[in-house]
Parts: sequence; C-alpha cells; structure tokens
Amino acid sequence: VSSSRRNSRKAHFSAPSSIRRKIMSSPLSKELREKYKVRSLPIRVDDEVEVVRGSHKGRVGKVIAVYRKKWVIHIEKLTREKSNAQSVQLGVDPSKVKITTIKLDKDRVDLLARKAQSA
Repeated sequence: VSSSRRNSRKAHFSAPSSIRRKIMSSPLSKELREKYKVRSLPIRVDDEVEVVRGSHKGRVGKVIAVYRKKWVIHIEKLTREKSNAQSVQLGVDPSKVKITTIKLDKDRVDLLARKAQSA
C-alpha cells in the first residue's frame, strides 16, 4: 500500500473484481454483529439491506445486483422514472447500507467463522 495519494487512487480505481469485492463491504446490523461477532462483510446478491444515509434513508430491500465496475449495488424497489416513463435502478454505495439479513451458504458460513475467530 502506497502512502502516495496518486498511487493509492490508481490502485483503487484499477482494482480487479476480486479486490473490489472486498472493498465493497457493508456493516452488519447490531443484531447480526452480536450473533456472529463480525462487523462487516462483502455484500452479495440476496442479502437484505437497509439504507442508512442519503435521501433514501430507511428504505429496506433485497440486493438484486452488485455492480463492481461502478462500485454500486442495486436494491429491489429502489428505482427512479426516466423522462420516457422507463424505470431504472438507482445505484447505492455499499458503505451507505447495513446488512439486516445474510444469505448464508457453505462458503459464507466458513468466512464468518474465520472472521469471528480472528477477532
């Protein structure tokens, strides 16, 4: 990791998808934090989230897309109308949501166990 602003920005914006996954993490809700002893997780499709910042604060929904190239996630029912009456998804920064329900599979359970053990 460079202390140079220029190199840090270059590393961030040219990061491969595997590293973007980790950068695009969201904090867990208080209940999940108590249960799993983990503060944050990389966001994934089918997690349920609540928006905690911005004009859509308080909105709850399921993650329907993680758009790593644009650094945003799409949440169901979080759309806006275009001038031609077409509906488009709004991109939300993963750091501005909290995970309220985790989509658990074998790999995610292993990840939670590893992170809790190191804490």
